[in-house]
Amino acid sequence: MNYEFNWFYVQKSLPDLFDGLLVTLQLTLWANAIGLVFGFLVALGMMSKIKLITWPLTIYIEFFRCTPALIQLVWFFFCVPIIFNVWWSGYFMGILALGLNLAAFNAEAYRAAIQAIPHSHSDASVALGLNAFQRIIHVILPQALILALPVLITNGIGIFQQSALVALISVEDLMYQGRYISTQTFRPIETLTTVALIYFAVSFPVSQAVSYIERRTKRLLAN
Repeated sequence: MNYEFNWFYVQKSLPDLFDGLLVTLQLTLWANAIGLVFGFLVALGMMSKIKLITWPLTIYIEFFRCTPALIQLVWFFFCVPIIFNVWWSGYFMGILALGLNLAAFNAEAYRAAIQAIPHSHSDASVALGLNAFQRIIHVILPQALILALPVLITNGIGIFQQSALVALISVEDLMYQGRYISTQTFRPIETLTTVALIYFAVSFPVSQAVSYIERRTKRLLAN
């Protein structure tokens, strides 16, 4: 390979890459906020015995789990404005698509965690006179969060990485900036390698934290 590496343009463009990283982190935080809250509500709905509730939620979960995130993102960006006559920015559409995608996966994590909570805990909360809302907030939610936390964080890392797809709808995230710089400088190897290393630098510490939380959770459950 007769290729001479030149990192000058990448170093010069680092501020633009970090601006893109900031957009990526904002997208990730908002998507996780939707995924954590809406995912829990969907999980509660899936625990219902009313088929009129569970069927639409099942369709929602299976749609987002069984179709590519790229298709979902592009569909939201191009089809939602036509169908509902609403014209939102690519940034907002990216948050919405990523958040709903994450909520579908988180819902399954929550549901598994809720099913793992001993029935005696619910029985005790009923005996204490807690109503349904109080049982959800004070008994079910805290335990479900603890049990599902490793999976929720792993899903959050996944959505951080999938957020790179928003570059296709012209959201100026890290991937968009990297692609733009690489085409302007004709230095794709240096630029995209730097972009990959930035994604890795953010994701790797979080993945290690997941491993630590899993070990702690296992020890807590063992006691």
